[in-house]
Amino acid sequence: MSTCTYTVDDSGVALMIINNPPMNTLSTKVLNDIEESVLKALKDDSVRVIVFTGEGKAFIAGADINEFVDINSKNAGADFLKNGQDIFNLIENSDKPFIAAINGYALGGGMEFALACHIRLADRSAQMGLPEIKLGIIPGYGGTQRTPRTVGKGRALEMILSGNFYSGEEAEMYGLVNRITREGEVVNEALKLAKTIAQKGRPAVKAAIKAVSSGLDRSFTDGLKLEREEFGKLCETENKKEGVAAFLEKRKPVPKDN
Repeated sequence: MSTCTYTVDDSGVALMIINNPPMNTLSTKVLNDIEESVLKALKDDSVRVIVFTGEGKAFIAGADINEFVDINSKNAGADFLKNGQDIFNLIENSDKPFIAAINGYALGGGMEFALACHIRLADRSAQMGLPEIKLGIIPGYGGTQRTPRTVGKGRALEMILSGNFYSGEEAEMYGLVNRITREGEVVNEALKLAKTIAQKGRPAVKAAIKAVSSGLDRSFTDGLKLEREEFGKLCETENKKEGVAAFLEKRKPVPKDN
């Protein structure tokens, strides 16, 4: 049985849930199940936005420590991380938006997974952190790279070197999450945001993700060039024509996917 499944509503929002009790740890099987569901959702034309969350009291409470016990060489350690890094890159590089609905503990690999998502909402009671240093290791699923790119070098090093946990309020203050929600409401709020995004035309959503994500890896000048290119491509779409016409006619646009 898969530990990661999803359902799609009429608006094209997929709710993807990880269920590996008691704390939704990232074993090799769970990672493979996540990859299978993500690939399926990316190929599913009915899916426009994906909301990811965890069953129970945890979003993802880190990796399965039992799988680390017999890893005692540098090559084995480095090889062990490859699959997880590839899966998280798949999510970050997706042209369908992923929204992390952080409902509880998001520690280690769980926080790294959340950082790979395009948007993050957190329950006020959530706990986030990168405690790997307490085990004599460092984050290995992108935590040393995505954390400083999200919150800055100083705060990233504070989190990684201390191994401390951070509350929902602290995560919002540090910029780890877009915003926090009332207790028990994070999934509903994420679904509401997802439905808003799902109502927009796919070409523009894809172009926006590409311009923002790819632009961060370029100089500002090159980023502006990419923005112009994506804008220009959209000007040839039926979706752009419909959007402009609807605005001028003072009516709600009917999104198109071309």
